[in-house]
Amino acid sequence: MLFEAGQTNRLGNISDQTTTSDYTNIEKERGNSIFSTLMNVQWKDSKINIIDTPGYDDFIGEVISSLKIADTSLLMLNAVNGVEVGSELAWDYIQRFKTPTIIVINQLDKEKAEYQNTLDQAVQRFGKKVVPVQYPLESGSGFEAIVDCLRMVVYRFSKNGGKPAKEAIPESELRKAQELHNALVEIAAENDEALMEKFFDEGTLNEEELAQGLTLALAAQDFYPVFCCSSIENKGSGRIMGFINDIAPSPVTSPPAELVNGETLPCNAQGEPVLFVFKTLSEPKVGLLSYFKVFSGSISGGQELYNNRNRSSERLTQLYISNGKSRENVDQLIAGDIGVTVKLKDVLTNDTLSIKGSDTQITPIEYPNSRIRAAVKPPSKSEMEKLMKALHQIEMEDPTLIVEQNPQLKQTILQGQGQLHLDLIRYRIEKVNGISMEFEKPKIPYRETITRMADASYRHKKQSGGAGQFGEVHMRIEPYFEGMPDPSGLTVRKTEIDDLPWGGKLAFYWCIVGGSIDAKYSNAIKKGIMKQMEEGPLTGSCVQNVRVCIYDGKMHSVDSNDMAFMIASSQAFKEAFERTKPQILEPIYDLEVLCSDDVMGDIMGDLQTRRAIIQGMGAEGHYQVIKARVPLAELYQYSSSLRSMSQGRAKFKRSFAEYSAVPHDVQKTLLEEFKEHAEAA
Repeated sequence: MLFEAGQTNRLGNISDQTTTSDYTNIEKERGNSIFSTLMNVQWKDSKINIIDTPGYDDFIGEVISSLKIADTSLLMLNAVNGVEVGSELAWDYIQRFKTPTIIVINQLDKEKAEYQNTLDQAVQRFGKKVVPVQYPLESGSGFEAIVDCLRMVVYRFSKNGGKPAKEAIPESELRKAQELHNALVEIAAENDEALMEKFFDEGTLNEEELAQGLTLALAAQDFYPVFCCSSIENKGSGRIMGFINDIAPSPVTSPPAELVNGETLPCNAQGEPVLFVFKTLSEPKVGLLSYFKVFSGSISGGQELYNNRNRSSERLTQLYISNGKSRENVDQLIAGDIGVTVKLKDVLTNDTLSIKGSDTQITPIEYPNSRIRAAVKPPSKSEMEKLMKALHQIEMEDPTLIVEQNPQLKQTILQGQGQLHLDLIRYRIEKVNGISMEFEKPKIPYRETITRMADASYRHKKQSGGAGQFGEVHMRIEPYFEGMPDPSGLTVRKTEIDDLPWGGKLAFYWCIVGGSIDAKYSNAIKKGIMKQMEEGPLTGSCVQNVRVCIYDGKMHSVDSNDMAFMIASSQAFKEAFERTKPQILEPIYDLEVLCSDDVMGDIMGDLQTRRAIIQGMGAEGHYQVIKARVPLAELYQYSSSLRSMSQGRAKFKRSFAEYSAVPHDVQKTLLEEFKEHAEAA
């Protein structure tokens, strides 16, 4: 497209590493897109902004960010492979964003290219609104002519591609082409009453009316046109750009942007300036790049706008339009355009910038839950600080990456979309930051709780010369659940029910009668219990869902203090806990796998080895759907395993469901492992 429009003077090639997009070193090494790349061309009377996005589902965040601000999407299908998992994942988001979409069947020059099979798959999986505008006279090595059923002409290409010659449709193809043309006319007429009347009266529409009706149908997602091309042989791209210029909705005619407050913002160059940052990227020697779309008004270099997330002012020192790594300085950008600026102070992906006093905020992009987790093997102490700084920088640029420094697990956990995603993070850390980074198996955030009631008391007494320490606490602990009755035999004076930082609850009941312990020590007693709950007696995991009733004790008028009661309550809790038949809980995740019939048996068998509980099975389009609940401990490297089992033709998503008791044999193993680890330490 860039070459056809004269934006470049040579046709880029992936194998030669000369493409305008895929310009980073890792993309050149791998031979495929990893980051979205912004480009633009001038075609006839339109400027077409192009964002080239990755196809791998590990990098779906780049696709989602781009779809958020795109007026039209081009869904590329490989004529050899047909509809792939990445295409279907992108389609889910196309439907969610309601993005008008043109389908392009590419690589029709390849020996095993199958246009009709790919089209049939697209219709089967995306619906009957998928309608061909073009089809090849021949796929494979003989791909040199395209029948265009909208213009009712054949485009015949030379061996080197480029601008085609126009020919009449052969007699043998005329009936098929006319049927497809009539289908396009009907689609155009259906979206406008006046056009429908004319169609009924005259049986056809002229070229201008056809374009008008198809624009409405495309914008309403009532029509997904299918085009043909061979990008490597430069056959067909010019016609696709012509269709975008003539038919695709412009920013002005696209639906208005949705705002956080429920209102909408139309694309209007005369309105107040509003821009939305959809991507941030740190570039060596340049700093932080902010990619944005102007949703309203116009912006100029040097203009001051305000970030509606944090109310800070930001000066747009310079504005650029981009073609891959090349950027051209411009004075102004208007509503509908996409640009880049540098070195904003405190701007993140999803931020909206507008004039001072405005509260306009574009609805943020919602990213999918993570599907894989890995722990970072800690390097030397001096390297760790640099590593964390680099990871948080990447996390700021990539919202699908979560960096968690987990104090309970004493690990740094990375959560991402797949193994390839995490491998890319490691590559960037090592190549860009010069820091060695290795992954290790992440620990599981187990929890501990109790299954029955127990009482305990503990006296802390310490005397060393002057003032000593004295505190005695009597407590009852029992399993906590919502709506449970007050404790029998005790008089409740005060109740505190706290949400714990690690999840679950602590119910703290003050049941002291007669002043055996002064109420001023209640906070210290509670603090001692909380400290003990941070590292449970079984495995050192956090304790949750416990009710503690303090019902008796003793104090000393001189030696009692907060520290004494903290120690006494901590030890009393530990003793009581061990008498309650304690239970280890593990995190359980809802897992949904979409796969084809032929691999369903293998996937089901694998899930059974992972202690999964199958919740249900069904069908979604051409997919089989398996819903299961699986312990997080059994999901390590599941992304890679599923890809291997299905040859990349299955997809899954997961989300936290609940904490549940581990089976007896698993608890026994965990206790033995914890004991061995403690003895070794």
